[in-house]
Amino acid sequence: MSDRKKMPLHWKIMIGMIAGLIGGFILLQFDYGKQLTYDWIAPIGKIFVNLLKLIAIPLILASLVKGVSDLKDIAKFKTIGLRTIGLYIMTTVFAISIGLIAVNVFQPGKGISNQTVQKLEQTYAGNKKIATKINAAKEQHHKPKLQFLVDMVPDNIFKAMSNNGNMLQVIFFAIFLGITLILIPEHKAAPLKDFFDSMNEAILKMVDLIMLMAPYAVFALIANVIVGTSGDWELLKSLMKYGATVIAGLILMLVFYMILIKLFAGKNPFWFIKQLAPAQLLAFSSSSSAATLPVTMERVEEHIGVDKEVSSFVLPVGATVNMDGTSLYQAVAAVFIMQVLWPEGLSFANQMTIVLTALLASIGAAAVPGAGMIMLVIVLEALGFPAEKLPIALALIFAIDRPLDMMRTVINVTGDATVSTIVAKSVGKLHDPRPKEWDDQLRQ
Repeated sequence: MSDRKKMPLHWKIMIGMIAGLIGGFILLQFDYGKQLTYDWIAPIGKIFVNLLKLIAIPLILASLVKGVSDLKDIAKFKTIGLRTIGLYIMTTVFAISIGLIAVNVFQPGKGISNQTVQKLEQTYAGNKKIATKINAAKEQHHKPKLQFLVDMVPDNIFKAMSNNGNMLQVIFFAIFLGITLILIPEHKAAPLKDFFDSMNEAILKMVDLIMLMAPYAVFALIANVIVGTSGDWELLKSLMKYGATVIAGLILMLVFYMILIKLFAGKNPFWFIKQLAPAQLLAFSSSSSAATLPVTMERVEEHIGVDKEVSSFVLPVGATVNMDGTSLYQAVAAVFIMQVLWPEGLSFANQMTIVLTALLASIGAAAVPGAGMIMLVIVLEALGFPAEKLPIALALIFAIDRPLDMMRTVINVTGDATVSTIVAKSVGKLHDPRPKEWDDQLRQ
């Protein structure tokens, strides 16, 4: 059989992304372009994302039960858990701090005129999505302080597994079951461990098969985004300085990760980015850490070399509680909004409150597109931001939120992979990469 060198997956996805960008702009030139995209192009991207979401919960369950039960010693799990949570908190605080520094240095709010604010208010007046975000944040705000702990413990595991939004509940059950398998005799645990081991291998092979359609799906996702934002170009121009501030902060965060990888994992940062690139490009296209999770796990385990004992815990937890890109965005967006609508609220104490509130809001935030705006409302309400100005505040950033959401999801995923690699190195669970192809078995 010919052993021709294949084009790397990240280049195929990149080509699909560029083609989607060009195709989206071409479709905008035709009156029927939007309907054509809606009918024939967007569904391809939706099917792809649905396939990844389909296997997310089974993959978390199988890999986490296997990973925890393989540790043989609960003390090892404790070490991995404490280091993971500690690193996640550290990187999140660092991200929020970068956001606050960037927004105070560039002050993007000073470039927004009253006319632009009024235009935004008129454009998004009565917008159902904005109203939904505010209502969701208010529901979250009025829950008991320890509600996030209550929400982690499911009363029905089958019900929890029926909704990707219940990822923390599935993680709790999987860890509980994995620890239980350590505590019972090995011969009795073996059949269940073998089942989850087989299930894990099958689902990882599903990831390989699903990724065969990634370049085409990315084309569809990007084209749909371009066509869907066609009416906001003038508003996007007026918000360029705000968008540039967020992007500058995200780039600094990426540099920070690369420094951590070099110093604490001993890996070449450019090699690390190359191995993770398919997951990053998918995160950009889908704006969803949850949808990207199966691909992130496959890249980190097979292409970076992190043992399953580490990745199976660190990555699912990170997809739920570690939102560095989103937390950085919270800091920039909150201060930007105050610069425009509530300058008297720009005190040092309030900015320190942003650090704490954004950190707490990131825990348990849904790893789906748009969750950042719900978190932003929680942060603003904690500062005492005038309630009557909340719809205007969200309208101020709504036009540019989707492209920034795409970019900050890349940082969220990169942060999860970085912490996973560092934790693996610290406990001696980082080995040489062992990548697998979708047709390995057929070629043997």
